[in-house]
Amino acid sequence: MQYRRLGRTDLKVSVICLGTMTWGQQNSEAEGHEQMDYALDQGVNFFDTAEMYAIPPKAETQGSTERIIGSWFKARANRDKVILASKVVGRSANDWFRDDGGPTRVNRKQIFEAVDKSLKRLQTDYIDLYQLHFPERAMPWGSNPTRFSKAAYEPPEDETPIAEQLDAFGEIVKAGKIRHLGLSNESAWGTMSFLAESKVAGRPRVQSIQNAYSLLNRTFETALAEVAMREHVGLLAYSPLAQGYLTGKYLDGARPAGARTTLFDRGQRYETPGSETAITRYVALAREAGLDPAQMALAFVNSRPFVTANIIGATTMEQLKTDIGSIGIVLSAELEAKLDAIHQEVGNPCP
Repeated sequence: MQYRRLGRTDLKVSVICLGTMTWGQQNSEAEGHEQMDYALDQGVNFFDTAEMYAIPPKAETQGSTERIIGSWFKARANRDKVILASKVVGRSANDWFRDDGGPTRVNRKQIFEAVDKSLKRLQTDYIDLYQLHFPERAMPWGSNPTRFSKAAYEPPEDETPIAEQLDAFGEIVKAGKIRHLGLSNESAWGTMSFLAESKVAGRPRVQSIQNAYSLLNRTFETALAEVAMREHVGLLAYSPLAQGYLTGKYLDGARPAGARTTLFDRGQRYETPGSETAITRYVALAREAGLDPAQMALAFVNSRPFVTANIIGATTMEQLKTDIGSIGIVLSAELEAKLDAIHQEVGNPCP
């Protein structure tokens, strides 16, 4: 396993980070425990979860993933072996997260409620990296910006200023409930704004940004990669396999039994015009190079200089072993050139 420094902290996290969002819905508690046992044995010391999980989000399964991690910590007595990341939800209309039954906002009251509930489910008294899952402010994220109206950029009347958010996060850092702060689904402007506001004494500095990044979506390279490297706010790349589409298993309309798109029909982000052509070319290139398509796609993410960790997720042990095994794959200069050539032609079909 390889390890990289998390932001400007003293933490060294494994390049492969264990994603957990299927536990409590697609995966049972026992399966979650088996995955964590195997990952830790392979040198993976970084786990990522969220109060929202399992995914797809719904009231019945909310918090189930954190509870599974918590029961593993209790059974194994190994909390000190893991660098644990979780997330507080951003602005949403979902009414099942908070005790008052209202929509979610990133304000002091909700931040305190969220972190206390996560700590209880996780059966720990601290979270190493606490991330804002998505912004409080209105902004287009997680899809093609052209699908959003201009209203997506208009601040809502009750928007919580970034300074106030940081003040609240600073309080829970001082209380010892979290060690460090991170962002997720954020823009270059948002990241720089958080960094600027954190210069006020007592406010925590963001150490990472968790955004989607894969061969089908290299938009992070346009502006955020420079921020990540110059400001030491490294990327925690999620969806590096584009929800499994880069394995090739969904090509030609295939819907394997038990696969996420088959079960939940939530793969529209990776079914955009041009996506099938791009996936076909990347899968063909992997096979031409004698590589597993999943491992090639993951090795590409692993090798980027602005990436701190690559968040992999699996529903089977076979998938998990393949994904973690990508750490041993080194892409040749010739293969990287071919990947870049495809990218020049197909662009980012799945932003």
